[in-house]
Amino acid sequence: MNKKLNIDGNRINLSIWDTAGQERFHALGPIYYRNSNGAILVYDITDEDSFGKVKVWVKELKRMLGTGVSLVIVGNKIDLEHERTVPFEEAESYANKVGAKHHYTSAKHNQGIEELFLDLALDMMKRADASQSQTNTARLPGVVIVEDQQPTQSSCCSGSRN
Repeated sequence: MNKKLNIDGNRINLSIWDTAGQERFHALGPIYYRNSNGAILVYDITDEDSFGKVKVWVKELKRMLGTGVSLVIVGNKIDLEHERTVPFEEAESYANKVGAKHHYTSAKHNQGIEELFLDLALDMMKRADASQSQTNTARLPGVVIVEDQQPTQSSCCSGSRN
């Protein structure tokens, strides 16, 4: 999937690959997220195991991509709040601990999706500008989405500012 954003006059193009966080794709992960500078890790708020898998992916991404990677941890299925098993405070605390942004979404109702992509793109731009004096034509190498719910595909993406 491609996602285009316009931020402060910069055109951001994100190419996104969804790894689905499934074990069968885990070994292929480095192929997808190599050179990425951002990742979206999705868990199901009604499934504690999916939140545990996000923690594994955070360690993996930081090990492979370094501490400069922009991370967004996303609690999905807020439309099922009444079935929540992952405590809000635990998720917020973990995200803060690992230096990640934290968002809640409902893919079913398209809630919070635009905001999380915008937040990730802004953080990627900020980190890129801080680490290098970049111009408006600088390249943002990538974004990875790891979705530990019951997804169907594999994830990684690349983005560039034009």
